[in-house]
Parts: sequence; structure tokens; C-alpha cells
Amino acid sequence: MGGNHDHSIDRFDRAPGTGADRPLRIGVGGPVGTGKTTLVASLCELLREKLELVVVTNDIFTSEDAKALRERNVLEADRIVAVQTGCCPHTAIRDDISANLTAITELEQRVGDVDVTLIESGGDNLTAIFSQGLVDLQIFVIDACGGDDIPRKGGPGIAKADLLIVNKIDLAHLVGSDLDLMARDAQERRGSKPTLFLTLREPVGATEAAEWVVDQHHDWEHSQLVVDHAGSVTR
Repeated sequence: MGGNHDHSIDRFDRAPGTGADRPLRIGVGGPVGTGKTTLVASLCELLREKLELVVVTNDIFTSEDAKALRERNVLEADRIVAVQTGCCPHTAIRDDISANLTAITELEQRVGDVDVTLIESGGDNLTAIFSQGLVDLQIFVIDACGGDDIPRKGGPGIAKADLLIVNKIDLAHLVGSDLDLMARDAQERRGSKPTLFLTLREPVGATEAAEWVVDQHHDWEHSQLVVDHAGSVTR
């Protein structure tokens, strides 16, 4: 049920500021309760010895997600920043990204030597998608408990995310969700883009997702090198 990794660096052409001047920025979105914060926490725990990470969370009126990450000690507290959007989550990640962009830029500059910045959206619906001016890659999280028709319903989050994660597969049998059907429908909506079926209750459950992040960072670093027509290498 896993997906093949796409190692093409052409997808980074869309991102402003691609290259050595800033870290790779990965957005994490999805409906309420699907496991976005759990995924971010697990990625931090699995990757903090391999990559320099920082996190920006989004909540409408609180800082609950940032607080949860700090209490779990997934990273040093000053590497986690909260944005209170005061509006629908998709507005702050897609329509008016100024608050997030300011928080991200200030955090990256303050910490320095950051490899990957994770931006967690507030809980939203299947239409949620990050602006390409905010992130370079997007992870979208759904769960098996939401019904096995979710991939078939589609939407930008399902179809366009660079990685789709179906969480809580250990509970699928309790709600009658057909994981094979979800896999087929996800492939129909997403084509060659990868989909992972996971249980994120423990950090080890995010191992495949962490490997995907490492792969994307590797490609990001290589995308810094541009060979011009004369054969010289520039950044």
C-alpha cells in the first residue's frame, strides 16, 4: 500500500527561493483529528538526530498544537512557533500566507542552519491546500475512521499533495473501512504520487514518512546545483 518515491528535482522549480538560501519547507494538512500533530511529533523524534528541524503550527485562537509538541519534547522549545490564524485554516496557508511566512522566515533566521521546516495547518477539509509561495512540498493526512470513501471523494488535498497518508489503519476493521478500496481510489486520484497507510500511535509508525522526508531533503540539496550551458556549476 506504500508508494514509490519521486526523486525528480523538477518539482522544486515552482518554489521561490529554491536552493542554498533557505531550508526545505514541508506543509502538513488534513481534516481535524486525522493525526497531523502526531505525525509532526513523530517526524521530529525520528529525524532530529539526522536533520536540523523547526516547526510552525497553526491554530485559530490557541497554541494547543505547539504546546503539545513542546510538552512532548520533540524538539527544543525555541524551535517550535505557533501562529494564531484567527480565521479558517485554509485562509492562512493558501489565501493570505503573510502571518505564516513571517513566522517561518523569522524562525529560520533565528535558529540558523535549518534543514527542514515543517508547517502544520489547522484542521481543515478536503479542499485545504498550501500556497506554493509558502511550502515546497505538501503532506495530506486522512484516516481510515473517516470512511473508506474519502480518497474517492478527492479534492485538492487528496489529489495534489506530494504525499498522502492514511492514518489509523489499525482501526479500519472497527468502522468497516476497506483499506484495499482506499488504496485503489487513492491511486486513481493521485496517479504516481505516493500514498502511505500507517498507524501513528507510536513514532516508529511514521518511519516510512520520515524516510520520505529524508529523500526529499536529499533531492532539495541536489537541486541547489545548476549546471549552465558552459558546463560550470553555479548556485
